[in-house]
Amino acid sequence: QVQLVESGGGLVQAGGSLRLSCAASERTFSSYGMGWFRQAPGKEREFVAAISASGYSTRYADSVKGRFTISRDNGKNTVYLQMNSLKPEDTAVYYCAGRSMSRLFSPTSSDYDYWGQGTQVTVSS
Repeated sequence: QVQLVESGGGLVQAGGSLRLSCAASERTFSSYGMGWFRQAPGKEREFVAAISASGYSTRYADSVKGRFTISRDNGKNTVYLQMNSLKPEDTAVYYCAGRSMSRLFSPTSSDYDYWGQGTQVTVSS
């Protein structure tokens, strides 16, 4: 059973930056497609970014393209989300997720079988 632990959330002013980290408990992480999702109060969970197991392929939601960057370090069993030019509408709980059955990324939350507990990101105007 892989455990995913997010960190790096917090309160930041609009225009600022944060880097989220998601550490996996197992080395099998290196064979997982990984994704970041977020959920704002009163809204459904939405896709943010995803990365293939190799790290060579990535995909972003249109709302974050050009501002967020997903990356991974398989040697450290960690996936990152660098968030720049943050906006108040980026405020949400951010979750990382892993696909144990596929090396590919996916924008669909139901394709992921491991989830972290979430980390709060709050962007003030």
